[in-house]
Amino acid sequence: MTSWLRSFHPLFLCLLTVVALCSRVSRPGESVCWSSSLTSCSECLKRGPQCAWCFKEDFLEGARSNYRCDLVENLLLKGCGQESIEQSEAKVEVDATISSTQVSPRDISIQLSPGSQASVIVEVKQLERYPVDLYYLVDVSASMQENLDHLKTVGVALSLRMTQHSSDLWLGFGSFVDKPVSPYINVHPSKLNNPCSDYEVRCRPAHGFHHVLSMTRNMSEFTRVIKQQRISGNMDTPEGGLDAMLQAAVCQKAVGWRPEAKRLLLLMTDQPSHLALDSRLAGIVVPNDGLCHLDNNIYTASTVMDHPSLGQLSDKLLENHIYSIFAVEKQQYQWYEELVRLLPGTHLGKLGLFQASNLTELVMGAYKKLLSEVAVAVSLDEKVSSRYWVSVSPLCPNGSTANQQSCSGVQPGQTVFFNITVGMHSCPDNGENEDISLTVHPVGYNESSVIRVHSKCRCHCESAGHCQNSVESACKETGREQWDSSLNLSCQSAGTDLICSGRGVCECGRCVCDQRRLGTVYGKYCEKDDFSCPYFRGMMCGGRGDCVLGECVCKNEWTGDMCECPASTSSCQSADGLLCSGHGECVCGRCVCSDPRRSGSFCERCPACQSTCQSNMNCVVCHVAYGLSKKEDYCNKTCTTAVHYTDNGHTRDKWVQCMYVSNNNCRYPFQVTTEAGEAELHINTRAECPSSGRVGTFLSVCALTVLCGLVIVAVSRLLLQKRHRPPGGTVADGVYNCTDKDLSYIPTTNEKTVTYRRDRPPDRPVEMNIQVPKMAFNDPWH
Repeated sequence: MTSWLRSFHPLFLCLLTVVALCSRVSRPGESVCWSSSLTSCSECLKRGPQCAWCFKEDFLEGARSNYRCDLVENLLLKGCGQESIEQSEAKVEVDATISSTQVSPRDISIQLSPGSQASVIVEVKQLERYPVDLYYLVDVSASMQENLDHLKTVGVALSLRMTQHSSDLWLGFGSFVDKPVSPYINVHPSKLNNPCSDYEVRCRPAHGFHHVLSMTRNMSEFTRVIKQQRISGNMDTPEGGLDAMLQAAVCQKAVGWRPEAKRLLLLMTDQPSHLALDSRLAGIVVPNDGLCHLDNNIYTASTVMDHPSLGQLSDKLLENHIYSIFAVEKQQYQWYEELVRLLPGTHLGKLGLFQASNLTELVMGAYKKLLSEVAVAVSLDEKVSSRYWVSVSPLCPNGSTANQQSCSGVQPGQTVFFNITVGMHSCPDNGENEDISLTVHPVGYNESSVIRVHSKCRCHCESAGHCQNSVESACKETGREQWDSSLNLSCQSAGTDLICSGRGVCECGRCVCDQRRLGTVYGKYCEKDDFSCPYFRGMMCGGRGDCVLGECVCKNEWTGDMCECPASTSSCQSADGLLCSGHGECVCGRCVCSDPRRSGSFCERCPACQSTCQSNMNCVVCHVAYGLSKKEDYCNKTCTTAVHYTDNGHTRDKWVQCMYVSNNNCRYPFQVTTEAGEAELHINTRAECPSSGRVGTFLSVCALTVLCGLVIVAVSRLLLQKRHRPPGGTVADGVYNCTDKDLSYIPTTNEKTVTYRRDRPPDRPVEMNIQVPKMAFNDPWH
């Protein structure tokens, strides 16, 4: 058994390789849009924003409905027109008719589908000067007695300081203690009306919230109200500050908040505050509804509703465009420091004593800091928060810094841009379209933007009744059974007995083609597919195109039957910018030279072309020898070009200029070209020949030049002899008188060594020494 496996080991590996490759072959877009169980347009769109559905009646006839769901580019390639495609689209529409001074745009509509997202830009502008509404919410428990006395002068001092930033300051006032129920207060009858009876001090009854003074610009009235305030008392340490804050925020009409003003809510306390669920100690289990419950300026639901949660309080502050300022003593600073992190648009101040100067500096510092920080918050209904998501990205002006959802250091007159992206996860469980609204709240601004979201979960073609594939509903329309043999004849093409080409089944007289991993099988008889295209380098259509109706549809940058050729001719451009150096054409990304003599990647080499003059010289010589007449019987044998005569000196561009000089020095210009595909030779009949007179003149000049040279040589010789002759006499012919110095340099004997060699020299050459005595200088010659 082991030997059998070893013998088939290579074949087994090959088979595994083929199976692995086949298992990886997939249709374009299959991993995203294709599903064997997909049957409707709505199911297709739920697979993602990139998926589309083709509802064309005869699209991919014979294929199942799930092949109608694909990428848009694939549907277009397969013949589905753009007008027959249903797809997810993210649309954004802005209503510019609503005017705004601080926040724009005010109304935005977007359309989303599962998996899609859309982005909008919201602008928030910081104005130079704002009207300001400041509401004092003061803890009047017994421990705040000294602090109430310091508030009597804070109104005037604050109004004077605020004139630097606003000329329109209004003030309001309210007080709180705690919920007037046990165990927060002492419910003994003697303590209900006067919680301070044990100290023989007259106190006011405990209360959850008492609105005392609505917004006014009368500083004297504000000071008078502060002087009339009396303290109260309770049992536990925490107070009902957050409960009172919510009422002060939502009771806009009673408090008198102005729509155009910046709204500041200052909470003054020396103790921590109760949070949501604390009221269960008093048996109060009803959640806070976030509504105003004032009757004669007294909070009437304090004993029946729980304290608000931090999230609920945060939403109400945002909805009513209110900045909050916490002024607390040092002992409680750390507790409130953790609290304000969960409340947007909040400033925390630490004070030792609530003196007028300290409070004024706190309010002024908080006001400037809150205005310099621009942030937005997006509110989304909790019922739909699981199906949508929102992200905020600020684009801050120069000189400011960006946090997660805000910009700090913004100066008056600058604009902050917020890029808000809304995305959709899924449709409702019932699959129906839905409309929701999101509110973009710039913190502390009395303007906001509303984003209306329309979800597209159902296709338009479904309501029109033409989304379904007519092939699958054929049996229902005819009411006939599949086993009816007479219907099988309509599923056979002419000349074959195969039903649906052997790649499908006949249902009610129509072919329903098989589903294959390689691609789509379709057609009236399942005779077509999109995977039988030629392969190039092991890939269908070279991996550079799509197979449609058995032919490769190449991408823009490729062409050819197998998409093997680049469509661009840039690879054929030579250094001079010409296509194939002007001597060929670009075929499949390579140069094909028009002249067989040329070669090279750009047809730039042509050794034969470089000797065009020499290769045509014999032809010119032949024609010149016969008096420049065409001799078909002889000269045509030496000429490979078409010969023409010309009698002008005009030279043509891009022609090779040549010259033939005959034996009698006559010059015959001629031109050669191969641009037209065939060689062509033009011989100029106007030859330049030298005349005989010119030759005689030339010879005369040469003779005269030689004669002048001889005369110059003779004169020079005479002058030299005259120079060496001694003065006063002449020297005898042939006699030279040497001086003593000259005689010392004349040798008397000449010695010379001569070496003789034979044809085959011995081991050592024979040397002979010959001495030749010289003749005395004055001896006569014999």
